[in-house]
Amino acid sequence: NKTQLAHRYDQWASEYDVDLEEDFAWEAPQRAVEFVLKHVPSSANILDAGAGTGLVGTLLSQHNYKTLTAIDISQGMLDVADAKGAYLDLRVMALGDELLFPSDEFDAVICVGVLTLGHAPAHSLVELVRVTKPGGHVIFSMRPDVYENAGFKEIQTSLEAQNLWSLKEVGPGFYGMPKGEPDVLMQIWVYQINA
Repeated sequence: NKTQLAHRYDQWASEYDVDLEEDFAWEAPQRAVEFVLKHVPSSANILDAGAGTGLVGTLLSQHNYKTLTAIDISQGMLDVADAKGAYLDLRVMALGDELLFPSDEFDAVICVGVLTLGHAPAHSLVELVRVTKPGGHVIFSMRPDVYENAGFKEIQTSLEAQNLWSLKEVGPGFYGMPKGEPDVLMQIWVYQINA
């Protein structure tokens, strides 16, 4: 239920960064940003989809990425993100719903820690592709077990079969939360939107 999920994150927002750092040693934002640095110029207009408290945007802004838009299901999380000053625009939107942006709006989309069970469904990727310009990139984190078992493999393969995007890179597996979930592997996926 999206309303319950948003409420839970609204309540967690003020403690979120400390909890992820101290209790989980959350590494996915840093890992994902490394792929942005490799594939996306700093002049790019980037959507941080499921931005939460702005951990990814803060890292990108430290690398001189200035044109950043944040969306998240939780206004409370976006309020924390807004205070960090990395984003030009922040809006409440839910992945899995139609995104209220024109097609081909962004040079790149980054989505970290959101495409997973109980959060953003596999068909969220269709909208991320739609709002990304031809030649642009969609970069996201995902657990291999979620890829195999939650419909993502089928959607990702279908988008390739429709010639909408091409796989550029899948990063090596890493433990995204070595303290909190020491056995859970994640990977970073990089797709380029076809012209």
